[in-house]
Amino acid sequence: MTPVELSRSVLHAVRCAVDDGELNVVVPSRVVVGRPGPGGRGDYATNVALQLARPAGQPPLRVAALLRAYLAREAGVTDVEITGPGFLNISLDRAATSAALVRRILREGLRYGHTDAVAGRVFVLCVPYEVRAEVLADVLARMVGSQGGRVEVRHGGAVKLEPVPASEERALLRPVPAPEDPAFLGPDAARWALLHPAPHDRPRITADHLVQRESNPLFRIRYAHARTRAVSRNAADLGFTTTGPETDVKAPDTPHTPDTPGVQQLLALLADHPRVLATAAALPHADAQAAPSRLTRHLLALADATLVHLPAVLPRGDEKPSAAHRSRLALAEAAGTVLAGGLSLLGIDAPDHL
Repeated sequence: MTPVELSRSVLHAVRCAVDDGELNVVVPSRVVVGRPGPGGRGDYATNVALQLARPAGQPPLRVAALLRAYLAREAGVTDVEITGPGFLNISLDRAATSAALVRRILREGLRYGHTDAVAGRVFVLCVPYEVRAEVLADVLARMVGSQGGRVEVRHGGAVKLEPVPASEERALLRPVPAPEDPAFLGPDAARWALLHPAPHDRPRITADHLVQRESNPLFRIRYAHARTRAVSRNAADLGFTTTGPETDVKAPDTPHTPDTPGVQQLLALLADHPRVLATAAALPHADAQAAPSRLTRHLLALADATLVHLPAVLPRGDEKPSAAHRSRLALAEAAGTVLAGGLSLLGIDAPDHL
């Protein structure tokens, strides 16, 4: 279950409580779930009870107790605890949730994380005639498109003086310009150099973006993707894949169980991918303009976690391929799919061989 899906489950619990007359509130359009803070427990936490307490005219702990009963019925939720002034701490069935997540990624492929959240909405992005602004606008358009919306790009400074129609959502994009033309880096490295820093940071246009070493973040991401493809080819040579009627994609198990920190981090990053893509749909708010930079950092963290996982995928020595190996292979292929999809949104190639 991804944070986005869990958020929907929390909303469903609120809606059920309202329908049953337990709460007299307007169901919010969205709720936020995140990692538990200090003193929290479980996999995720939400402050929805505190958010609804005042409009409901009830103490937060009372609202939390009401919602706890409804939320505990949601599929994939194993436990709900109340901490502090009314935080709901949610524990998930990790094995079932992890298996469902991996299956979903392998089923949806490069469209994993794509939604219709802003379908039909058009955002106008006003940008100067400058290479970094052009690239950022292109990636924002791709990311908003992944959420069902559309971006129109308009150029020049004069547009900001035009009256804004009531139906138009307009944002002005003015990142710190590139200090020099990055064309000598080639299309992929140039885009990375312009996208990786936050819009308010000055990009670094140097040949470091071309080195084939771990010190180069773009290389690590593309290398991790290429390694997942190589592992799949090697597994096929050994006679096992993640496809076929006999394959049951489980959560990675011994010696890499869902409770193993490395695998749990990888699963968490995969689950968080839809939320990272959805940050671009907050246009025209200025914070959404950093969505491409967030995506680069997310892919880098995912690549590092993937590289930790890969050595355990294939059988070693006289080991025979088992369900555990198929499970680990499925997780590796899911990671590779998300890396490729993320790079595609950045307009960067994801080669199978590197």
